[in-house]
Amino acid sequence: MRKRTRYTDEPLEMEVVADFLPPPDKLVLKKESVKVTISLSKPSVEFFKAKALEQGAPYQKMIRRVLDVYAERYKDA
Repeated sequence: MRKRTRYTDEPLEMEVVADFLPPPDKLVLKKESVKVTISLSKPSVEFFKAKALEQGAPYQKMIRRVLDVYAERYKDA
């Protein structure tokens, strides 16, 4: 037998929070990616794996993001 919920007429304590969701134009699909084979130094890979573990993210995505930021910064140089 299910317990019935009893509702009361008590005041609710609420707090308005700022909108934290990105606007629709920022919700874009992933960029096209290309598979490549690359050799990286062991210390670099260990660094990204450790940071990815802390963040709960794939280390390959972290490396990809670093390369994307670098390429964007120097694309017109």
